[in-house]
Amino acid sequence: MHARSRSAGRWGTQPDDAATEDTRVPQPSATAHATRTRRAAPAAVAAARSARQRCAELPPVPSTLLIPLAARARGGAYFPWLDCGDTVAPALLERLGTDVQAYLDDLPTVLNVLWRTRAIRALGQAFFAQHPRAWGANLGCGLTHYFQWLDTGHNHWLDADLPPVMALRQLLLPPANARVRQAAVDLGQPGWWKRLALPEGPRAQPVLLVCEGVLMYLQPVQVQAVLVEFAEHAPAGSRMVLDVLTRQAVGQAARHASVGPTGAQFCWGVGRMAELAQAHPRLALLHEQSVLECYGWPGIALDMAWRAWLGAPLYGLATLGAAE
Repeated sequence: MHARSRSAGRWGTQPDDAATEDTRVPQPSATAHATRTRRAAPAAVAAARSARQRCAELPPVPSTLLIPLAARARGGAYFPWLDCGDTVAPALLERLGTDVQAYLDDLPTVLNVLWRTRAIRALGQAFFAQHPRAWGANLGCGLTHYFQWLDTGHNHWLDADLPPVMALRQLLLPPANARVRQAAVDLGQPGWWKRLALPEGPRAQPVLLVCEGVLMYLQPVQVQAVLVEFAEHAPAGSRMVLDVLTRQAVGQAARHASVGPTGAQFCWGVGRMAELAQAHPRLALLHEQSVLECYGWPGIALDMAWRAWLGAPLYGLATLGAAE
């Protein structure tokens, strides 16, 4: 709570002999302010304690939300040229009071997160430049706050994740205004588009979906269903941005420095990026990127060699479009 600043003098002057009533708005006394502060402090402490407890009790896959949170909050110190300028993550991490140094020691993953954050931010800004009043949604949002970069002042945003995550998010990061919604959802269950009340139909504006750090934890048949649901319901011109692992990573999460300790497992990967668009006739693969582009020409050459062997990047992003 911030006390309102007071002027040193009166708001106006009157002649000495003027018998006027002082109409200034009464200001709260210092005692009243201190009383409110003391009342608010226990509530804030209790909320922080509840958030820490909920975070500690998250199941394996939801608990991976700490990995990108740590990278966005502090990763810029390691990779300043990729710093995404997240103004929300540091405060969230401080309120949780969780030791995330092990995640920061995993520098390849920190780089991956910062790279994909900047890439998704750029894609989102380009989308909303064309559709400034459209809807965007982060499916599997964790504690990520993309709307800090993508708010046009007229568009709408939905953050959705599993119920335990959304209970934590509600404590730490409730909707900032009426154009932001939050909802609990399980993408592994069909029908999520209608349950989230996302726009659909021939007259609806395009929708931007962000799905990062989510699909690799689903079974292949579930991922296929997610792509089909997007294709069948998304208005023409909609975009879905998702991150992908090579199929060779499936079943290898225990070897991942950050994901391994959580107990989560990689269940889905791609053999070739073209597989994504083959899920439905309305889908088109509009853009693909490999994290190895961060390493300049040596990384690009390595990516080309890797793809020639296995057909997909070690880790990358894909943008799918929904046609007419």
